[in-house]
Amino acid sequence: MDSSGPSIARFLESVHPYNTLPQDELARVAGSFGRRSAGAGDTVYRAGETLEGLYLIESGAVAITDTNGVQISLLTARNSFGERGLARDGRAMTTAQAVEPSALLVLPPDAFGRLREAYPAFARFFDRSRPAEGKKTDLTTLLVTDLMVADPVTCTPDLPIVEAARLMRDRHISCLGVVDGETLVGIVTVRDLANRAVAEAMDLSGPIRNVMTPRPAALPPTALGSDVLHVMLEHRVGHLPIAENGRLVGIITQTDLTRFQAVSSAQLIRDVAMAASVADLAGATARIPQLLVQLVAGGNRHEVVTRLITDIADAVTRRLLKMAEAELGPPPVPYLWLACGSQGRQEQTGVSDQDNCLILDDAATEADDAYFAALARHVCDGLHASGYVHCPGDMMASNPRWRQPVRVWRQYFEGWMRTPSPEAQMLASVMFDLRPIGGTVALFDGLQAETLEAASKNTIFVAHMISNSLKHTPPLGLLRGFATIRSGEHKDRLDLKMNGVVPVVDLGRVYALQGRIAAVNTRARLRAAEELGVVSASGGHSLIDAYDLIAQVRLDHQARRARAGEKPDNFMAPADLSDFERSHLRDAFVVVRTMQSAVGHGKGMLG
Repeated sequence: MDSSGPSIARFLESVHPYNTLPQDELARVAGSFGRRSAGAGDTVYRAGETLEGLYLIESGAVAITDTNGVQISLLTARNSFGERGLARDGRAMTTAQAVEPSALLVLPPDAFGRLREAYPAFARFFDRSRPAEGKKTDLTTLLVTDLMVADPVTCTPDLPIVEAARLMRDRHISCLGVVDGETLVGIVTVRDLANRAVAEAMDLSGPIRNVMTPRPAALPPTALGSDVLHVMLEHRVGHLPIAENGRLVGIITQTDLTRFQAVSSAQLIRDVAMAASVADLAGATARIPQLLVQLVAGGNRHEVVTRLITDIADAVTRRLLKMAEAELGPPPVPYLWLACGSQGRQEQTGVSDQDNCLILDDAATEADDAYFAALARHVCDGLHASGYVHCPGDMMASNPRWRQPVRVWRQYFEGWMRTPSPEAQMLASVMFDLRPIGGTVALFDGLQAETLEAASKNTIFVAHMISNSLKHTPPLGLLRGFATIRSGEHKDRLDLKMNGVVPVVDLGRVYALQGRIAAVNTRARLRAAEELGVVSASGGHSLIDAYDLIAQVRLDHQARRARAGEKPDNFMAPADLSDFERSHLRDAFVVVRTMQSAVGHGKGMLG
């Protein structure tokens, strides 16, 4: 290898995260790089080999393949590769091969490690996880962009006072930003109209400039919640504009702050527990998107956010069960209500349907089913009214098929394992995520243990479950980084559920089956699989990191939509991410695809 520091330095100035380094450090790093040429078809390194450093493509293209020779990514100029091996044990986790003549820059491991240690921004770029442990949703430390109402309603200074009043009435708001072109020149509130226009009997056909507060106190989008509190207290105002370079970008009111502080998972669960009607429950769950915004803005990890949101669904379900029993009377035999799907795994987000079932005591008779049919209908319809829409596949306790005695459930699982048809694979996948919510938990204890043991011993069934788990793949495009949806309502977007978290959820379920792991939460399954040796330490750790990133990107996307007043969904445009974020998301998808390939070839390990 040869090296030319000045020319490398010029190239690094155009590559993130090197362009964040101080100039003297950039020059020093440039001198540490070596150059390596690779002809078309040349292997840069093979999986398992000791890496000579971190690779950065100066020109050309390099294909990355997994341990089974399946291509999972095609990298071009300014892309890095090999960093995951350096961050672990120094061994390559994939194979890299040039597909055209390529010029590569190689940063030695010691230089790479020094930069990670000395520059947090540099380290974060190569860190697949998002360290947010221990953070709390604290109003004072949040950015105002997480608190403000974006794109506020505005008017011009010449708008008649009466028209401004009507605008606030019709839009159900308490203030207007007054702008001249794009420049903020004032603010008018309901109090201004009352104290200045009405109390002083002003001509209501006059311009709003006559009653507005000119040149109001304002904060930039980079301000913190503590700044908002200080300005409001110091200036004795209840409405605060957020302006950037004189342009109004948002408004924060005392009501916004009060609402923020009033919404917490504990408060919502209290409201659910006190609910006297389904309408009361719906009122509580309608605040979940706001809770999602607060939890994400507070830096909480995805598994914390989804657990708290799922706890609310559990509480709603239990409250509906109590309401049903109060209406129908005590149950004729013991029963257990269970959730499956995302609620069963405690992974609900801002958008969830319902998946549930009923296990009845074996003493239940056909005559008893009338009671449980009514109970199931009451709960499923109540969940639907509360925002947990009916399952499109009718996998709910209101369906007689999923409302059966223990002996029938045992027959179900035995039949699925004995004849693993496509439907059986799908049903088993859902039912392996069962979690008790309300009723007699003992009805499920033996069934879960028996099923796990029998399924893990049935190699044909396990093979079919592995095949089923590979139906959803990460959205990796060989040429452009991501393979987006090609047509329809969500054209050119990524499905962060079906092609993002679901492939990892499916892998976690397979690992749980292979290792007889009782946990149903995906992250808990991955950790247990790593500890039990179902996957290698490096493979398990990498997959957890990848899952954390994908799940966090999904939550961030949903929170952005909720903050903008839109319904949370799972469809994100890659353009919504920075180059930094797209690079990491792509790498996370590469890890997932590699692990899928490994389990598909019967290896189950990486590294």
